[in-house]
Parts: sequence; C-alpha cells; structure tokens
Amino acid sequence: MPTTKKEDFYFGLMMCFGMVVFMTFYNLFTHGLIGTISLKGLLIQLISVFIIASLLELFIVGPVAKKIALSLPYDKSKKVFVILSLAFFMVSGMVLCMSLYGLGSSYFSNSLIGESLLKSYFSLVLKNFIFAFPLQLIIMGPLVRYLFIKFVKDKKITESIS
Repeated sequence: MPTTKKEDFYFGLMMCFGMVVFMTFYNLFTHGLIGTISLKGLLIQLISVFIIASLLELFIVGPVAKKIALSLPYDKSKKVFVILSLAFFMVSGMVLCMSLYGLGSSYFSNSLIGESLLKSYFSLVLKNFIFAFPLQLIIMGPLVRYLFIKFVKDKKITESIS
C-alpha cells in the first residue's frame, strides 16, 4: 500500500487506468457498441475517460472516500478491513461520478431519446456498481497492489541502495 503522496499518486493512476479500461469495455458491451466504434474513437474515449476519472479520483473522490473509510469504527490494524472499506467508498464515489459522465455523453449524443434522465442514471449506477465492485475487489485491487509492490515499492528500495 502507498505510504507517501508520490506513491499514492502512482497507485491511484494505476488503479484508475485498469478500472477505466475494464469499465469502458463493459459499458460498450452493455450498450451494444462493441464493433461499432472505430479504433480511433475507442482510444479517444479511453484517454478522455482516463483523464476525467484520474482527476476525480485524485482530487475529489479519493480524498473523500479515504476520509470516510478511515473514520469508521473498525479495527484498522486488520488490513482486509481497510482494503474493503476503501474499495467500497472509492467504487461508490467513482461509479456515482462516472455514471453521471456516461449519462451526459449519452444525452449529448442523442442516444437517450424518450428516456427519463433520473431513471437512466440510477439504472446506469446500479449496472456499473454491480460490475465495478467485484472487479475492484477480485481483479484490479490485487493486481494493482502486486504491480505496485513489484515496480513502485521495489524501485524505491533499489534506488536508495545504489
């Protein structure tokens, strides 16, 4: 787990990148857009969503989620509780914000014709949370923690030895 601001920044970017890639493909799949979007369009979508998600995670959702998760009364010496709590609040915050982004994109591309914005938003939030929370807990969380320890934490140790 990150111990400095720099490590926290790298960890957040790594987590954000993985979640953005998976969630983008999940949303393209659920909306029947796989195969209809060009490679250029897909790359533009991935980059723009990554930038927005990273800014949200670094400056709004991340700090708020950490503050809430670490203020709850549970045994913080047990790492699993800290991880579960942080994951729940991070995923909840990011799903709420990024679903709003997705709804806005759909609205401005005229693909919500005749649908209630509020109903569409809550439907999108539910679908995204159902996919994002297990994705974060089972795949991305362990993978990013492993990669982070392997490449970011070890790099710091090797640089200080040299």
